Amino acid sequence: MAESSKQTVSSGGARTWYFPDGYLPHKNGDGLVEAHEALMLLNTQSRPAQVLLDFYFEDRDPVQGIPVTVLPERIRCLRLDHPQDIGGLEIPPLTQYSVRVRSDVNIVAQFGRLDTTQPNLAYYTTSGFCENP
Repeated sequence: MAESSKQTVSSGGARTWYFPDGYLPHKNGDGLVEAHEALMLLNTQSRPAQVLLDFYFEDRDPVQGIPVTVLPERIRCLRLDHPQDIGGLEIPPLTQYSVRVRSDVNIVAQFGRLDTTQPNLAYYTTSGFCENP
């Protein structure tokens, strides 16, 4: 097979991801959807991803090393307003924070926010800055 026609297999993703703009919106009782932020972790590898989450704050010490497992060829969605999803950590609404995601295998990470505090429902997702060691 000619060199130019060989397909390369990519492991995809990265081992370290950064999301600097965490800021949980206030919850309100109106509507069918609930304000929240979420972290989506995609593992396309054939083995589990052992992930550590590190949270950084404006006015207090970081909380580091929260373990999360993402099964092979699966996605894991972590609601950042649900302490049970992030090792019991409670992030109060309207608290500025950042999160670093560290994995032992390449993964793809994405951050999303659903803000229902205003009439024009706002939802966005973003991929963070990533690096490989």
